[in-house]
Amino acid sequence: MPAQETAAKEAAAAPERVMSVDALRGFDMFWIIGGQGLVVSFLRLFMDPLHPVLDEQLKHAAWEGFTAWDLIMPLFLFIVGTSMAFSFDRRVREGQSLKHIYLKILRRFVLLWVFGMMVQGNLLEFDLSKLHVFSNTLQAIAVGYLIAAVALLHLPLAAQVAVAGALLGVYWLLMMFVPTPGHGGPVLEPKANLALYIDELILGRFRDGTTYTWILSSLGFTATTLLGVFAGRILKAQWNAVLRLLALVAMGGACLAGGWYWSCHFPIIKHVWSSTMVLWAAGLSCLLLAFFYLVIDVIKFRIWAVPFVVIGMNAIAAYVGAHVLPIDAIGTALAGGLAKHFLGFGAFLLAVVNFAVVWFVLYYMYRNKTFLKV
Repeated sequence: MPAQETAAKEAAAAPERVMSVDALRGFDMFWIIGGQGLVVSFLRLFMDPLHPVLDEQLKHAAWEGFTAWDLIMPLFLFIVGTSMAFSFDRRVREGQSLKHIYLKILRRFVLLWVFGMMVQGNLLEFDLSKLHVFSNTLQAIAVGYLIAAVALLHLPLAAQVAVAGALLGVYWLLMMFVPTPGHGGPVLEPKANLALYIDELILGRFRDGTTYTWILSSLGFTATTLLGVFAGRILKAQWNAVLRLLALVAMGGACLAGGWYWSCHFPIIKHVWSSTMVLWAAGLSCLLLAFFYLVIDVIKFRIWAVPFVVIGMNAIAAYVGAHVLPIDAIGTALAGGLAKHFLGFGAFLLAVVNFAVVWFVLYYMYRNKTFLKV
């Protein structure tokens, strides 16, 4: 297994856990578990309504284009890939058999898929008419993780890069050159494109009914995860910290440039996870990782990152809990009456309480070394 031999050589290059990776994962989850409401309510203490540019960045792009809020999901997949570079190398060093590793891969795939159906697939309603089979970030991670894992286990680095490039290229060819049935040619519109047609054909009534696509877009999910793997390999490389940092910045810049240039023909569209969106989001993710690595692991200014690490160490629990548990109701029960007496400040107080409920549960788990592993 060429990839395993490479992994063994890189094993001593970096510590088992890189704090910046956990912190960046936690930073990403921060926005999902209440951070967005916390930040928005705080800003509205001074600016209500929000400036249109700022308000736009805190929402998803309607179709073409990319906002700061659009980065949340691809960054999650990217960091999963980054972590894989470390976890798979550890398994190789421990001498785990391929059978044992694949059983763990399949277990994680199944659990992520089920959690995804719990969060956005209406699984817990036990109503087939409302069930969505493939409709969530965790399921996108499951697909990307599964295919990237096979590449990690059996292919050398150069072949992994080729696979990522091929996935992006094939998706571009399919979306931009293959006619969408019923439309007389290739189309790339919110309610008419090849990826959406395939979802409707295969998922049928179990589709989520949005303009987001999943089955064909899995090519892009996998590419995003692999790009995260490459960033993780940089962090594990037998270089000094400055070279690792420069390599991350270079990779980020290259992805941004490639995504921007390619977008002249294949627009950046998160809804269909276009190849250009993959590169653009990976570029931003890589630069964010470089910044976190510089501040936390090179300069070693870490105290500010601890709250994010608490979240990042239990990212799956944070994600599922924030979607499944009635956090807003708990916050309202705890501070709703008090918030009414603070007029404009009340919304911020409620946002603080809602976020604190989640964070302190995660902190309790962190202090007791209770981590949800899938």
